[in-house]
Amino acid sequence: MIRSFINKFGPTLYIQIWENRIRVVDVESNEVFDEKPLLQIETRKNGAKHVTAFGNNAYISPVNPFSHPRSLLRDFFIGERLLQEIVKKLVGKKFISLAPAIIVHPMEKIEGGLTMIEIRAFREMALGAGARDVAIYQGKGTLEPSTINFKEIVKQEEMLALE
Repeated sequence: MIRSFINKFGPTLYIQIWENRIRVVDVESNEVFDEKPLLQIETRKNGAKHVTAFGNNAYISPVNPFSHPRSLLRDFFIGERLLQEIVKKLVGKKFISLAPAIIVHPMEKIEGGLTMIEIRAFREMALGAGARDVAIYQGKGTLEPSTINFKEIVKQEEMLALE
């Protein structure tokens, strides 16, 4: 109960996803992660998989979870793990790391809007990365981090769902 109250004061992250780029902005601190959406995974002798690098540092057999000819999301589990690493990098540095509210903004391959399956996949991916709440933004152009209102984006998402 106390944890859920404290988490309401957590940061808001704005995540823009392209096939060859991921940009994450902490809306409050303006800290930015803007790199290639790559994850480098090593399989250990016992079969366990371990992340050894991500972003621009992943250069030995990197995997891109957002590279598919028909859809922006190719691999849900790799995408979720990549977001976990990015969230940990941006939010986990603080003395007390609070669960962030996350706005996911797919930037390409969205002609005609996202399907309900894509919306759910992006939402579940962000929740699995540690979000306390998630909004999927389908608007054109980019949002200016200083003007982001999470509750307003949630309302816009709800209106789109009713159409």
